[in-house]
Amino acid sequence: MKRLSIVLHTHMPYVEGFGTWPFGEEWLWEAVATSYLPLLDVLDRQPGKVTLSITPVLADQLEAPGALERCLTFLREIRPASHALDEPDYPQLAYSAQRYVEAADALERRGDLIAAFRPHVSWTSAATHAVLPLLATDAGVRLQIETGIASHRARFGAWEGGFWLPECAHAPWIDHLLEEAGVHVTCVDWTNVGVADPRRTEAGIALVPLDRHGIDLVWDHQGYPSHGDYRDTNRLTPHAHQAWAVDGAPYDPERGHARAREDAARFVSDVTEGAVVAFDTELFGHHWHEGVAFLERVLELADVVPVEVAEPAAAPADIPPTSWGTGRDLRTWSAPRAGGLAWAQRRAELTALGAAASPRALRELLALQSSDWAFQIANDSAGEYPRARAEGHLSAFATALRDGSQDELRNLAPNLADWAFVQP
Repeated sequence: MKRLSIVLHTHMPYVEGFGTWPFGEEWLWEAVATSYLPLLDVLDRQPGKVTLSITPVLADQLEAPGALERCLTFLREIRPASHALDEPDYPQLAYSAQRYVEAADALERRGDLIAAFRPHVSWTSAATHAVLPLLATDAGVRLQIETGIASHRARFGAWEGGFWLPECAHAPWIDHLLEEAGVHVTCVDWTNVGVADPRRTEAGIALVPLDRHGIDLVWDHQGYPSHGDYRDTNRLTPHAHQAWAVDGAPYDPERGHARAREDAARFVSDVTEGAVVAFDTELFGHHWHEGVAFLERVLELADVVPVEVAEPAAAPADIPPTSWGTGRDLRTWSAPRAGGLAWAQRRAELTALGAAASPRALRELLALQSSDWAFQIANDSAGEYPRARAEGHLSAFATALRDGSQDELRNLAPNLADWAFVQP
């Protein structure tokens, strides 16, 4: 039986309470319905195999007062109403409508999603998914890392040092900050630098390179989800439902799920022995409808184990900054297409440094630093929403810094009250 490790990184930007359709908190409700709830069933049946992270900013939203009640309203009322508008013309949508009924039932049954995930989550991440190598100061990196670790411990208990670098973005100069916070192991994408084996930095962090071949079997534009049998997530009915297969035929769930089981067997056959592969959790179910079935079959067919690191060799001294973005470097978040947001984030961070920033100001800074806004701007994937969100947090940061506001920014970073944001 082939041995491999699967890392699932679970993350959504802070959309709860910030808009609805077409961009806003309905992104989160869709991820809950189509990815998180089905995945929890798989993890409960196959415990202890997957290395799972949940970002603190996602956990903040899942715990926000009233959030899951609004999600349930979305599943019980809004989605059935929109299905009813399309089903007369697309009878195959009866299958899709039933999935939302089942999701609502599952959400009511589970109630507390943090409690449901608790047995399965072992890694944490930075507070709001900032690209750490692009932050301006050690204090800013510490704020992201240590707030994230504190969030994990408060919600999930014991932590053994596993940390997902947002966007897989690594640079040697953050290693000592990771080590001082207690990080022992993380993943890197060293596809372009030719290092395939785990390495240990001078600071003592084990860096585990991801197996790009194994990831691309799934993640590439020509990967498994592009097969004609699968549900097409891009072609939508007038009320934004998925009614077709990739090959243009009306979607047939039996055909799609049979293909997922076949591709799972093919994946286990083709992936490298001992590979470490990582995916955004939301790929499974949300962006690839049959992906949860694929994942469960892989867990049945392979010897899937948590990420483990023996004593690795020393890391090369000349490794450049890397990520799993375009070019495997930092350009996705810092190039002109990102609208200069990286520099606005850095200016705000430098302004806050030593300014006795209130918890509200720091929360706005954390929200501004999210990698999602620059990514969406660079890819033109969410209209004006990410730019408006970044500008809103920047403006609110300036206001809170000026008037010392102590009120809360919703449920973001609830353990931040005692943080002293100063350069040591």
